[in-house]
Amino acid sequence: MCGILAVIGDRLSKEKVSSLSKRMSHRGPDESDVHITEEGYVLSHERLSIVDLETGKQPIQGTSSAWMIHNGEIYNHVALRNNELKDHKFRTTGDSEVIVHLYEEYGYDFLDKLDGVFSFVIVDGKDFIAARDPIGVKPLYYGTDDDGAIWFASEMKALADQCSSFAAFPPGHYYTPETGFVEYYTPDWYDYKKGTKELDLAKLRESLISATKKRLMADVPLGVLLSGGLDSSLTSSIAARLLEGTGQKLHSFSIGLDETAPDLIAARKVAEFLGTEHSELYFTVEEGIDILKKLIWHLETYDVTSVRASTPMYFLSKAITDKGVKVVLSGEGADEIFGGYLYFKNAPSPEEFQKETIRRVQRLATADCLRADKSTMAHGLEARVPFLDKQFLKTAIETEPREKMPSTYDGVEKYILRKAFDTPERPFLPDEVLWRQKEQFSDGVGYNWIDELIAHATAHVSDEQMAEAATRFPHNTPATKEAYFYREIFHSHYPQESAAKTVKRWIPKWQEDLDPSGRANTSHVASTAKKQLDELAKV
Repeated sequence: MCGILAVIGDRLSKEKVSSLSKRMSHRGPDESDVHITEEGYVLSHERLSIVDLETGKQPIQGTSSAWMIHNGEIYNHVALRNNELKDHKFRTTGDSEVIVHLYEEYGYDFLDKLDGVFSFVIVDGKDFIAARDPIGVKPLYYGTDDDGAIWFASEMKALADQCSSFAAFPPGHYYTPETGFVEYYTPDWYDYKKGTKELDLAKLRESLISATKKRLMADVPLGVLLSGGLDSSLTSSIAARLLEGTGQKLHSFSIGLDETAPDLIAARKVAEFLGTEHSELYFTVEEGIDILKKLIWHLETYDVTSVRASTPMYFLSKAITDKGVKVVLSGEGADEIFGGYLYFKNAPSPEEFQKETIRRVQRLATADCLRADKSTMAHGLEARVPFLDKQFLKTAIETEPREKMPSTYDGVEKYILRKAFDTPERPFLPDEVLWRQKEQFSDGVGYNWIDELIAHATAHVSDEQMAEAATRFPHNTPATKEAYFYREIFHSHYPQESAAKTVKRWIPKWQEDLDPSGRANTSHVASTAKKQLDELAKV
């Protein structure tokens, strides 16, 4: 993974572009380079070396006049080299170079041939194309300056104070000066009314195994983010099986406020069950609060859920890179695909359930994907997300929605995902983990984290400030003191109106309490109360 910056139109110096690109040096601490074309267009790249450690430096020149910068991973690059691009001469052995040769071979019409995650810009004379992967796993922003130049960057911080207007580049689109924005990714499942398929547990299981296998592609040590929840535990279990006999050790990492955190307790069981090389990290509430200003600069969002969940992920990512691991698997996307958030239990019908899962997946770029990318890449760590594989998405989302509803299976969320990996002959996970109730990551590290975070924010925002919130922040006006507190920090870094408009707030549906914590849902409250009564009964 990397950081990219392109300026189309201005004749900026290498020194100027390099200084702006260095704002993203955390994304690519291994190498950096700038190329200026004959037309004065500028491409800059901050590289995190994952595949092809020796020859993969960017920008990369194609066979003739085209140049490219890319952030992401192309998992089918070997197949493309051996088939569609077998007549092309390659300068590197890495995955990125196939992009520029596909452009040379097919023009603009090649995005559907890529299996991976990406944001890239190709410049060819006065022509250019910029694109982002189907779900928006990799970030990309675009803007224009006062001179009419077009800017593209992996993070907003590289262009916010240079552009008169800017926005997040839409996932599943490409842009050229000839076509404008074109949506190239339009799967059938975007339309919830289209026909769905009967449940096939074996296909669901094999599809996720395949998605995980391709994401083990790396020339550096691999790890897994192991929260102890279903999603991260499943990807960890699959990865452990796939690495059997390879001699490669799987590293697992967990974080919490102390050893009693719900996530850490479950993660220990999984790590012992799988035989991973396991590491735990603890952080204090004070440390979390102290890092908020720097964290929000990295995240480029003021969304409450993202800030809450990113703080432990930020600390854990640094600990992981300190151990020499540069790639981890993560479980983002499963809750959106299968309706795993507890508020989905209140869905009024299968049709509404399906519509909401699709909406959530389509907005991942503003929520979990943003959090997973920026809190890890703040420390030069690449997070890979098997659940957002294109083929797995098709298999899972096109499954009959009634089969995904918790109400179909006595209130158990993500039942069919659990059942697909419930294989008694050789279990993927211990039963108590496979069937564990959903905990949102920010809750699972320890309930005191959110409680004390809210208390801190509330103490630092006055009633008078809240009364004037709509005047100070007319777009996405904060509704709580916690939200106001984050918004003030964000505004100190990114005061532009365009910056505020890049943020989408994560708000649960079908529940009275709109606090994004899973504990606000009545089903979690009821479950917690039952656990407490059961414990009292034992006394």
